[in-house]
Amino acid sequence: MNWIIRNIESQLDDYVIPGKVFLLYGPRRVGKTSSMNKYVQTNFRNYFIGTGDDIQVRKILSSEDLHKITNSFRSYTGIFIDEAQRIPNIGWGLKLLTDHNPNLKIIASGSSSFQLSNQTGEPLTGRSVTYSMFPVSVMELAETNGQMSVLQSLDDLLIYGSYPETLNAKGYGKKQAYLLSLRNSYLFKDILELENLKNPDKLIDLLQLIAFQIGNEVSLNELSRTLSIAKQTVERYLDLLEKSFIIIKVRAYSSNLRKEISKSHRYYFYDNGVRNAVINNFNDMNSRMDAGMLWENFCFIERIKKQNYKHIYSNNYFWRTYDKQEIDLIEDRNGILHAYEFKWNTHKKCKVPNIFKETYPNSEFECITPDNFMDFVV
Repeated sequence: MNWIIRNIESQLDDYVIPGKVFLLYGPRRVGKTSSMNKYVQTNFRNYFIGTGDDIQVRKILSSEDLHKITNSFRSYTGIFIDEAQRIPNIGWGLKLLTDHNPNLKIIASGSSSFQLSNQTGEPLTGRSVTYSMFPVSVMELAETNGQMSVLQSLDDLLIYGSYPETLNAKGYGKKQAYLLSLRNSYLFKDILELENLKNPDKLIDLLQLIAFQIGNEVSLNELSRTLSIAKQTVERYLDLLEKSFIIIKVRAYSSNLRKEISKSHRYYFYDNGVRNAVINNFNDMNSRMDAGMLWENFCFIERIKKQNYKHIYSNNYFWRTYDKQEIDLIEDRNGILHAYEFKWNTHKKCKVPNIFKETYPNSEFECITPDNFMDFVV
């Protein structure tokens, strides 16, 4: 497998420090384990690598027994615990290790932000540093292979996404097979275990509905009626899908202008390939009716990756009025609104709605197309 240099690799020495636990969040299969294994094996002479799936690791770190925990890890200078959310009371175990071995460097990773943050929140207050890892970003691909390589593979990124194994799979058949396997085997694993659900059918049905509504507001009442489940259940499932890094929610922007929609949400997928696997559609871009949706999802999530990796602090929204004037992404950065519209078709007209320009005269507007997207995401 070709190694893609991840953004986190150059920053780990700043994050993994004695006296703090480095908590790494992110979707399943995006490279958290590989990147941390590589770092630990390269940078520590005496290290321990374990997983929350290991019954012995779970037994010791969940024991809250100071003697047992400190003795078990006494000889190590570096520790990496993968799937840490599976260990009950992991926060207290890591706190005991940190407090009683001040030179120890600890990494814990998890694929469910809900479980891991709940487990570590109170015990590790002031003792942890967190980082979110995504599927491979265009920024990382450009740094590893050059921008020209990204431009040549743009259609593939829109259809198959950027999970490491998808990028390295030889041939479209293998890319599709991997994404379908991901959908069937890994995507809902945390949710099914957390909720004790027997099958993911309703989750897949819900995601399929979301997949066809990218760029549109989502109605919980409509989803409830279509799926024949309670609205509260729809809300809980959407929340769990967010916390398992499958979808991301965006709120509407409003300054209380009467025409502005203010209580609505849109959803995007963390990865285009996962989105297409959910609806089982890997057709090429020229034959798709949803090319604009794929472009919007791609631009949005790549921008989120850039914000996270380059520490661009922004509140993100979409904007729409009741008479259907809209803007895909509003970034509120230090009180200045930066507005972006995503257009796959470079020949389509793209201009800022007059009412937005009049209401927010100090805002900035840009149309993001395949001709100019690199600066936006890199």
